[in-house]
Amino acid sequence: QARAGLISTVEVLKVMEAFVNEPNYTVWSDLSCNLGILSTLLSHTDFHEDIQLFIRDIFSPIGDRLGWDPKPGEGHLDALLRGLVLGKLGKAGHKATLEEARRRFKEHVEGKHLLSADLRSPVYVTVLKHGDSSTLDTMLKLHKQADMQEEKNRIERVLGAISQPELIQKVLTFALSEEVRPQDTVSVIGGVAGGSKQGRKAAWKFVRDNWEELYNRYQGGFLISRLIKV
Repeated sequence: QARAGLISTVEVLKVMEAFVNEPNYTVWSDLSCNLGILSTLLSHTDFHEDIQLFIRDIFSPIGDRLGWDPKPGEGHLDALLRGLVLGKLGKAGHKATLEEARRRFKEHVEGKHLLSADLRSPVYVTVLKHGDSSTLDTMLKLHKQADMQEEKNRIERVLGAISQPELIQKVLTFALSEEVRPQDTVSVIGGVAGGSKQGRKAAWKFVRDNWEELYNRYQGGFLISRLIKV
C-alpha cells in the first residue's frame, strides 16, 4: 500500500517495529528486503543516516540473541538468520558488529581461525563497507587464492560494498578482467550498483562506457537482461 502511495511509509516503519522479537528467518528476510528498498530510496535524501539508525535499532535485539557462534540444537534456518542479521547490522554501521567482524576477518586472513561459510558474506560485506584500499586489496588477494569457485563468487558479490569512488572504479575494472569468469562479471557490476548511491552512478556509467563489449560478450542472452535489471 505504501509503494502504491495509498498510505504513508511511516505506517510501514511502525509495523516493522512490531517484529522486533520475531524468531522466523523468512519474516526477517522479507523485512530486510523491504528495508533495503527503503534505504536505496532514502540514499538520495537527507534521511539516509536516519534509516541506518532505524535498521540498527530493529536488528540489534535479534542480533544479540543469536550472537556470532552456533548454539547446540540450532537448525539450518538459524544459521541463515544469523548471516542475514549480522550482515544487515554490519552494513548499517552497528559499532559492536563492525568491531567483531574486523576482528574475525583479521583472524581469517591470517589463517588463525577461518570463518564458517555462513559468516563469510556478512563479515566481508561489513569490513568492505567500512574499509579502505588495503581492505579491498586483501579481498582481491583472497579471491585470487580461493581454490573453490563458490568462494570466488561469494567475494565477487560483495566487492561492491566498498564506498570510496576510486575503489569503486577499481572493482568495476576488476569485473571485466580475466580474474572474473565472463558469466560472473554481471554479479560484480550488480554488487556495485546495489552497494551505494555512488556505486549506482558509477556502475551505470561503466555499463554505458563498456556497452559494446558487454553486449558482444552476452549476445542478448539472459545475462544482459539481468545486467539491465540491476
